[in-house]
Amino acid sequence: MSPPVFSDTLDALRSLADFAVGTVQPTVRLGVTGLSRSGKTVFTTAMVHHLLEVTPMPVFRAAAEGRIRRARLAHQPDDDVPRFAFEDHLEALTGSERRWPGSTTQIAELRVAIDFERAAGWIKGPSTLFVDIIDYPGEWLTDLALLDESYASWSRDTVNASRRADRVSLAGPWHAVLADMDPAGPASEANAAAASEAFKAYLLALRAGPEAVATTPPGRFLMPGDLAGSPALTFAPLDLRGAAPQRDTLGGLMERRFEAYKSRVVQPFFRDHFARLDRQIVLVDVLAALDRGPGALAELETALDRVLGAFRAGRNTLTSMLFAPRIEKVLFAATKADHLHQSGHARLEAILRVLVERAIRRTEGAGAKVGTVALASVRATREAMVREGALRLPAITGTPEAGEVIGGETFDGQTEAAIFPGELPERPQAVFDGAVAPGSLRFPRFRPPKLTNDPAGRSHSLPYIRLDRALEFLLADKLA
Repeated sequence: MSPPVFSDTLDALRSLADFAVGTVQPTVRLGVTGLSRSGKTVFTTAMVHHLLEVTPMPVFRAAAEGRIRRARLAHQPDDDVPRFAFEDHLEALTGSERRWPGSTTQIAELRVAIDFERAAGWIKGPSTLFVDIIDYPGEWLTDLALLDESYASWSRDTVNASRRADRVSLAGPWHAVLADMDPAGPASEANAAAASEAFKAYLLALRAGPEAVATTPPGRFLMPGDLAGSPALTFAPLDLRGAAPQRDTLGGLMERRFEAYKSRVVQPFFRDHFARLDRQIVLVDVLAALDRGPGALAELETALDRVLGAFRAGRNTLTSMLFAPRIEKVLFAATKADHLHQSGHARLEAILRVLVERAIRRTEGAGAKVGTVALASVRATREAMVREGALRLPAITGTPEAGEVIGGETFDGQTEAAIFPGELPERPQAVFDGAVAPGSLRFPRFRPPKLTNDPAGRSHSLPYIRLDRALEFLLADKLA
């Protein structure tokens, strides 16, 4: 992916400004992303919660060693970026309703200032690190590949992919509309809108279908944010049959809007936010894909490869820090590990590593550090054992959300249940061979945990699984 020269110049100027500020005010810009329903909002909320509470997290050394004196919310550096609604999301998790906060639908930012004691290096003593957290939908990353695409090539590839045996039934309604569209016909606004709506319906069907994730751009068609209904989002691929779109035709109109989407939506996102990241965590709902079968896992593997391919990752030099900073660390996290007994966590992480193996090799070859972890940003269950006949099985106990059906029983949102979720295969590659039958695993949706008070009346922090390991990977060197 190669942005135009003008964009590179703006990137360099922004990088110089960021570097100058960073020499006076140490800052790390952490990107938090993931495909839909992977738990981005919960992760960001839990991470900030534990930083502000200065929780003595065992694996997060700066916290475990007591070197974090305090952390506080600070004014964010970008006044044109919406603030991450941390307080609202924390109230949703810990208040009387105990509900999961809404999904990420647009970019948001939050700055945390961490006052700490340095433990290593030639400069010791008190210091402050500013952590700028940028939370954004993973679907937007798929758009970065469009910067190298022409409208004709994108149309050809997208239409051909929709005719695959595993997609053609989902694409049926769109194909019916597409057949009536003449690329050489008049530039009709009504036809453009009809084709665009049918194409968006196809993208939504892909997400809801057996594949479970959507890798076909434009990502803003699924997560439009404040661009919903704008002309920049009113276009679609056409069956050009090798003919180049001509001016003042429907094909020409679509091509013009495709280019406008790239220049007014994709490039600003890359320039203003994405190109400035230092660290990145990518959250992945591996369990949902596992439960849908090998097709969903293959699509997830493709999506993750495209996501990491979009990153400008590698080891930074003085020149790169000045003119084109790189993402030095990328962490892939399999979320919702609390839906499995702890005996299955290592297998879940091994499956994740297989899914991102190709991308990891490429990124590590550029000098970046890549890690994997199975975590639960907020742990909604606890360990248990259940008896099934003569067998005792490792299980989890939690409060299923109202309306969840388990074993024929519909839950009311107040009653706890002990569940054997199933077992993951010992050999991670076996999941691509159908070792886990679709629907054979039990992953009900649990409510957030009910927090209790300690003897002094103070509320306990949100429980988690390996969130401290994630923070250690992402921030340890900056807090050394």
